Amino acid sequence: MSDYEVRPAEMSDAKAIAEVHAASARAAYEGILPEDQLRALAPATREAKWREAIEFSEPQVQVAVLDDEIVGFVGYDRSRDPKTKSTTGEIWSIYVKPEHWDKGVGVALWDAAREGLEEEGCTEVTIWVPIRNERAMRFHDLAGFKRDMKTLKTTSVGTVKVEEIRFKRAVV
Repeated sequence: MSDYEVRPAEMSDAKAIAEVHAASARAAYEGILPEDQLRALAPATREAKWREAIEFSEPQVQVAVLDDEIVGFVGYDRSRDPKTKSTTGEIWSIYVKPEHWDKGVGVALWDAAREGLEEEGCTEVTIWVPIRNERAMRFHDLAGFKRDMKTLKTTSVGTVKVEEIRFKRAVV
């Protein structure tokens, strides 16, 4: 039984979500992004984005809480990919504070997103993952996602080109 509670995000959570996002991204992208770009992943650059997401439910945001501290979050909604069915959902982002990795937080957040997507009528879910983020690749493999090998694409993160692949699975 997990001690983590997952609940819908509230406006007052935006700063903590931004802090989790920045800390987790810095740890996850170490060795992938240069040091100056890792330092630029600051909470202040993300807080307004998460306030807007919470206010407009785009994406829908759930947070994982332990002892009144937000330790992770997931953002999900309909797929943003062109030409996808209306029943395809997407995990827009899922981040957990590094000190809570491998403790079931990601699974709890995935379960919450899956339930939310199912309630929205989604039958399939996707997520884009940088191929050099081995931890995220392994997490999604273990969560039952399959790599869609035809979807490899290159995106820019600051000045760095990052290859991503789309993972896909049934919601249920």
